[in-house]
Amino acid sequence: MNGRVIGRVVALATAVAAPLGLGLATAPAASAAAVTTLYYSSSGAPDYLAQIDQGAANWNAAVTDVKLVKRSTGATIVFHEVHSGGSYTNTNGHGRGQIYLDTSQVAEGYDPTRIAAHELGHNLGLPDHYSGPCTELMSGHGPGTACKNAKPSAAEAAKVQSLWVNGFAAARTAEIRTAAF
Repeated sequence: MNGRVIGRVVALATAVAAPLGLGLATAPAASAAAVTTLYYSSSGAPDYLAQIDQGAANWNAAVTDVKLVKRSTGATIVFHEVHSGGSYTNTNGHGRGQIYLDTSQVAEGYDPTRIAAHELGHNLGLPDHYSGPCTELMSGHGPGTACKNAKPSAAEAAKVQSLWVNGFAAARTAEIRTAAF
């Protein structure tokens, strides 16, 4: 068992034992596994810098095993601004990808923060779920332009946690895939 799993088991046992008045002796916690940091660059989408940063911040608030950090050079997730064809990403689903944010979709009324966060979700390993409700970030354009939710649901965050618990040691073979907003 790695340190993170042991820490979670100890935390759960403590949470269950405390309300029952039971003491729980524990050894010092093993150092927690390091958070995996992914670097993104938004310089290729200059009209949406704040929205991209907010989309990344929304993921960072929802998950703890992986963090998205802005970096101008050496980024493995790179945003580009395009003017037609729809927003999409080419990604391996595990931290590497090229994201294309379509200005015409924003002009139609789709929320650019939602688009950015959605496309980052693909780079974190999540598939599209267009038939999902607005509360699911990965429902993308499915709920229509009235949907402004740019935060992952608890289930989406849990899935990302499970995909990144071992950092870059992916539980599955990486593949290049294209996914659209």
